[in-house]
Amino acid sequence: MTFRYVWQQAQRWWALAIAVVILDWVTKQAVVANLFYGQEIHLLPVLDLTLRYNTGAAFSFLAQAGGWQRWLFSLIAIVVVVGISWRLVRIGRKNPWEAAALSLIMGGALGNLHDRLAYGHVVDFVQVHWQQSWYFPAFNVADSAITIGVILMLLEGLFVKPKKGEKE
Repeated sequence: MTFRYVWQQAQRWWALAIAVVILDWVTKQAVVANLFYGQEIHLLPVLDLTLRYNTGAAFSFLAQAGGWQRWLFSLIAIVVVVGISWRLVRIGRKNPWEAAALSLIMGGALGNLHDRLAYGHVVDFVQVHWQQSWYFPAFNVADSAITIGVILMLLEGLFVKPKKGEKE
């Protein structure tokens, strides 16, 4: 398998992941430049724009662990990106639903990895809530891409049937 073949098989999916990284970075930079930490701008009755930092993982898991979690989650993200890249080469043209889902997950992982390595925390800024009594943990574009990717994978697994005789 030549480099050119590998690139052709996966280039559009890597491009999607890079687009997620760029969109994530641009939105985070805009929020950091225009809001101070904890500031909330009410956009809708259930949606705020706010600047938060997350040193943990999803839902601030291990956020108070003392710093080692930064390197653990960075290592996990690197392993995920390498694994997804390998998978995209194998299935890039054969399974577009899975490839799209994995690309979104990879883009989200790279976006949050950048934050961890550059700042020691992930920048979150979307806050969903119900009235003033229930708040969903703040999130960002990278988190949204990961979530959409996982949902796509689940839907693909449930509803997309492989063609007869088709092998991975």
